[in-house]
Amino acid sequence: MTYQIQNMTCGGCVRHVTEAIKGVDPEATVTVDLHQRTAEVESKAPETEILRALEEEGYPAKKV
Repeated sequence: MTYQIQNMTCGGCVRHVTEAIKGVDPEATVTVDLHQRTAEVESKAPETEILRALEEEGYPAKKV
């Protein structure tokens, strides 16, 4: 799954996004492209849970 996260602008944001996803699924693989403001996620967790965790962390995302 690849997500567009518009307000991810720095390394701290990347850390928060990664932690939010890992909070849902500690085994998830998260690859972030800060320049493109995208996160590619490989996870067995439901997509709705990942999107909710990102929203709660302050990083609303949409699937691309």
